[in-house]
Amino acid sequence: MHGSTNDHAIRNDVLAVYPTETIEAHRAFVARRRALRPAEEYHTPTDAEWDDFLGHFERRKLSVGTCARAFGTACIHEHACVRCSLLRPDPTQRGRLVEIQDNLVDRITEAEREGWPGEIEGLRVSLAATESKINQIDTASPGGLVNLGLPALRRER
Repeated sequence: MHGSTNDHAIRNDVLAVYPTETIEAHRAFVARRRALRPAEEYHTPTDAEWDDFLGHFERRKLSVGTCARAFGTACIHEHACVRCSLLRPDPTQRGRLVEIQDNLVDRITEAEREGWPGEIEGLRVSLAATESKINQIDTASPGGLVNLGLPALRRER
């Protein structure tokens, strides 16, 4: 795009430079999308709607992390959060997850001893999910960075 001017977007102390044509194309795309949606969706929110929106983010805070489900969506897992792929575990709560894991192991042992096969199945699902959340914490890099490794050179044959 020769001869174009650039607009700047600043986010988290990072400066990104975009060609003006890109910004204008995006704005046109948003305008086209909005034209397809019912106009009432673009009203100024009432105080109650705004409070509900802000409250959604407060309700996402959990004892072992944060729920990443979208605003206005119900919890499809009936608040069995440790089982949910939308739970983002808090690394500082690893010990709490280990306590949950230990408790689940004890409950499985009890269910096996008492002959509760339906209970065992559900507890095992929760145990596997808890172990997965602990593994998520253990394999995460500090600062949320993802190690992509070093590229390997291909040898020509």
